Amino acid sequence: MAPNPMVGAVLVYNERIIGEGWHQKFGEAHAEVNCIASVKEKDRGLISQAVLYVSLEPCVHFGKTPPCTDLIIKNEIPKVFIGCRDPFKEVNGKGIEKLKEAGVEVELADRLLEYECRNLNKRFFTFHSAQRPFIILKWAQTSDGKIAAAAGERLLISNEYTNRLVHKWRSEEAAILVGTNTALSDNPDLTTRLWTGPSPTRMVIDMDLKLPASLKIFNREVKTIIFNSMKQEEQENLIYYKLKKTSTLIPQLLTALFQLRIQSIIVEGGAKLLQSFIDEGLWDEMRIINNYKLTVENGLDAPKPENAVLVETQELYTDIIETFVPVAPEY
Repeated sequence: MAPNPMVGAVLVYNERIIGEGWHQKFGEAHAEVNCIASVKEKDRGLISQAVLYVSLEPCVHFGKTPPCTDLIIKNEIPKVFIGCRDPFKEVNGKGIEKLKEAGVEVELADRLLEYECRNLNKRFFTFHSAQRPFIILKWAQTSDGKIAAAAGERLLISNEYTNRLVHKWRSEEAAILVGTNTALSDNPDLTTRLWTGPSPTRMVIDMDLKLPASLKIFNREVKTIIFNSMKQEEQENLIYYKLKKTSTLIPQLLTALFQLRIQSIIVEGGAKLLQSFIDEGLWDEMRIINNYKLTVENGLDAPKPENAVLVETQELYTDIIETFVPVAPEY
């Protein structure tokens, strides 16, 4: 699906659904095309009398497929109900305008339905509106608020069920990010080996290129980006992307990710990296795994959420997962 948004369309005649479809794969037919194509032969004559409901503004430009507005106009569909406008600069109101100019009646969803349509594609909307990826911060902490044990000690906080869920989360995002210390101390795979689904692009911040090539993230099995201050080059499945040490790291990093067309990231770095995103106010979702049966002495303090609203709580045996969003989310 990505980088395209998730879109669904339904064609209704006299309160009866005669066609439905959704955008199934990037580069293939859009929702409107699949919807109209799904209408049975006996109902084809009703298309010009039906109402089209679509969750996102129909496209008006030639990309990998022709404009959906042209298809709607060609089929003489008299009315289109649109869930929300498309923030992509090639569309963004142009599809609505073209339909109206062709005599099609266009109606936009009310605020509640618009929020649901936008929330469905919050990654897509954030990427095109804020020109940065949708950012998920994730960490596990003990009952006394520690993210790690004393230096040199490995601490397993979340249980095996939560670990599997985390791998599911990874499969849903474009990329995963860690810092130098996490890569060095944990030597993580950063893959979805516990879940069926694609592994995200692995990303690590290693400004001085001091991480050894023996680490798992350098095994070339998954596309990996190393953000650093020393070189810009691409090898087999390894991309070295140069950043400036003199600039604020997080905004600079997000600009790079926008240029790389990465729509979403899950940050699984250490406390310092996570807190950097929080301090900059650059995050969209926070998933905190709490093990309320585990305590640790002299451990590393977990990040401190700021301007966060709890929206969901989930319990998985010893773990309670809390999901937060910013007080005023951007999407």
